[in-house]
Amino acid sequence: MDKKTTLEMIAAISNANGVSGFEDDVVAAIRPYAEGLGETHMDRMRNFYIRRQGNTGSRPVVQLDAHSDEVGFMVQAICPNGTLRIIPLGGWVTHNIPAHKVWVRNRWGKYIPGLTASKPPHFMSEAERKAPLDMSHITVDVGATSREEAMEVYGIRIGEPVAPDVTFTYDENTDLMVGKSFDCRLGCAAILKTLHTLQGKDLNVDVVGACAAQEEVGVRGATVTSQVIKPDLAIVFEGCPADDTCVEPYMVQTAIKRGPMLRHVDARMITNPRYQRYALDLAEQLKIPVQEAVRAAGSTNGAAIHLTEKAVPVIVIGVPVRYAHTHYGMSAYADFDNAVKLACEILTRLDADTIASF
Repeated sequence: MDKKTTLEMIAAISNANGVSGFEDDVVAAIRPYAEGLGETHMDRMRNFYIRRQGNTGSRPVVQLDAHSDEVGFMVQAICPNGTLRIIPLGGWVTHNIPAHKVWVRNRWGKYIPGLTASKPPHFMSEAERKAPLDMSHITVDVGATSREEAMEVYGIRIGEPVAPDVTFTYDENTDLMVGKSFDCRLGCAAILKTLHTLQGKDLNVDVVGACAAQEEVGVRGATVTSQVIKPDLAIVFEGCPADDTCVEPYMVQTAIKRGPMLRHVDARMITNPRYQRYALDLAEQLKIPVQEAVRAAGSTNGAAIHLTEKAVPVIVIGVPVRYAHTHYGMSAYADFDNAVKLACEILTRLDADTIASF
């Protein structure tokens, strides 16, 4: 898969609407790029599996993980004036939500445009201006002028998903990608790119890719995929929050254009230190740029996978994303590419004895 095709794949997967619990369109965007890679299937949670062609069933199993959902919203109620009350799906900072374009799915399955809105400053009291913005004060406006119009003309109903309206772009001169849902559609693309790169190569392990649903609401999809796959080892691809614009220089551990980030710890997993060191040493040996991070907060699907059955060694290979969990993300293609390179190099070297040493 060349760079042009890879970018087309990233764009298609990134642009797909798929907030937690509503990942159908993301799976539809992934499917064409999984053709020829092996056996595929989707479960009723919308987890999507790719069992690599050439798997024997008698070798250690490595799970390649990423999550397909994005942070977004759900329609909670329809106001008398036709605007929509919403609740967040996944972690948002409230003041980042208003004044953005969104897509709202209606009863006919069509995504229609809307705007996130809050009370205009012209009509705020001094106390309201100074008060922190509350989620209950944010609405989505699709243009309806009454509750009846919102329901009957626009087809709005409660329980429907609301996703950011952002279109992927890439600048060849700066090597920067800008788009939505890089956390973790870049990971889904990394699974596909890894499997394409290794297509036809002899490995000493079986490989199963899984694009998991509902990570943003408690790593729920990976809790299922890890039970289905029963891996001996796992690589979690993640779109990890970049810190290079918001912390002291000496604390920067997840900068864009410095390679993927491998985290030693987060709020829900202490990374297997032997496996982590193996990956870091291999990257150094092969001159693949990587970064190391120690995170006191946050988590990944590794939280569920590493606690599966017999205990599973897991590493997280994260592509730095500036402004994750907002409408827009910014990432460097080179970081994505190096994440895939490292995963491929690990997979080509793994065998039962190496895995047992972790």
